[in-house]
Amino acid sequence: MEKSNASSSWIKQLLALVLAFGPGIFAIGYTIGTGSVTSMIVAGSTYGMQLLWVLLISCVFSGLLMYVYGNYALLTGETALYAFKKHIKGGKLLAILIIIGISFGQWNSLMGILGISANIIYEIFLIYFPQLAGFKYETVLIVAIAVIAIMYALLLVGKYTFFEKILVIFVTIMGLSFIVSLFLVYPLPIEVVQGLVPSVPEVEGGKMMVAAFVGTTMAAATFLSRPLFVKGKGWTIKNLKQQKRDAITAAILVFIISGSVMAVASGALFHQGQPVTEVLDMVNTLEPVAGKFALTLFFFGTLSAGLSSIFPCLLIAPILVADYQSGELDTNSRQFRVITGIACLFALIVPVFGANPIEMQILSQVFNVFVLPIVILGILLLINNKKIMKGYRTNIMINLGLFAAFFFSCVISYNGVLALLSYF
Repeated sequence: MEKSNASSSWIKQLLALVLAFGPGIFAIGYTIGTGSVTSMIVAGSTYGMQLLWVLLISCVFSGLLMYVYGNYALLTGETALYAFKKHIKGGKLLAILIIIGISFGQWNSLMGILGISANIIYEIFLIYFPQLAGFKYETVLIVAIAVIAIMYALLLVGKYTFFEKILVIFVTIMGLSFIVSLFLVYPLPIEVVQGLVPSVPEVEGGKMMVAAFVGTTMAAATFLSRPLFVKGKGWTIKNLKQQKRDAITAAILVFIISGSVMAVASGALFHQGQPVTEVLDMVNTLEPVAGKFALTLFFFGTLSAGLSSIFPCLLIAPILVADYQSGELDTNSRQFRVITGIACLFALIVPVFGANPIEMQILSQVFNVFVLPIVILGILLLINNKKIMKGYRTNIMINLGLFAAFFFSCVISYNGVLALLSYF
């Protein structure tokens, strides 16, 4: 009896810990979607652990930027784009370009995410209902419409705390699925160590892969939305330490979960000489190596990654517009319903036309890196303005870290330009 009580108490504690997670859960939702999973699988199966260093640097800078943007909101009471418009010369035009750039990237990702998620659900149905084999297009389309309709309905009834709880469930399932998969299929420890030494694969597509990695891990949407989510959580200047812990925890979890996906693909497929270009290719390639259990877990994680990303991707455009207007997000407004409704229809483009979403996903992640330098430069200007910061001085280490992140983002953007020129 005591043992039963102890185990139920342990489960309650774990549940309380997971549900106590703050706005960082949105950062994980934005960062790790099927596009991110695809990039990690492609990289792991094609280059082994060679690009682990890119993931590590991106996660370090991502954590720093989340922390700085969150702190700015708590110290000044202002959100990001509203502050750009108010305090930076030419900030109005800058803010509008950021809204267009990020919304374009996120909505493109949304098409791919919904397409892949619907395909994964179809593959699961196929195991139990083989007669669906001749009706792939119809089934995928119906599933996609059902998924996006449910997500839209949840958006219409929800508030910040409700969104947060939904995301916590998806992200927890995703994280556990990928981490358990890693214990079943893993690379050699020496490969992991070698992957932390900077190098770019000298092959076709190597530069684009690096840019896509940064585009998906250092997503500008994650930092710009941070002030609104921090305010939505009800945090104030008293929660500065909590905000810092939340940003660090989110960055660490992004690294662990993304690294696990890359490691599974590397351990199972890289040495077999079986590079993967689609998530669904994993069905045929992973099962003989890892077995059905690891495969099922991995796909369950991928599906959760997709569903956890649909929510933030639908939210991003109304969040940025609300940020620009007043710094307040009203989920009951007509504007919110209309913009998220348009995003839902946009998301159905890939399933309706039966297109392959993978290339579009990687391309949209490459496009994400072009907004990044502006977003970093903007916050650097704001936090070093004494008038705005009301007597709060920014630590020299934070400034050095942000300058390093800015330099890194410029190098990656240049790399992205070269990659796109060679692609087209």
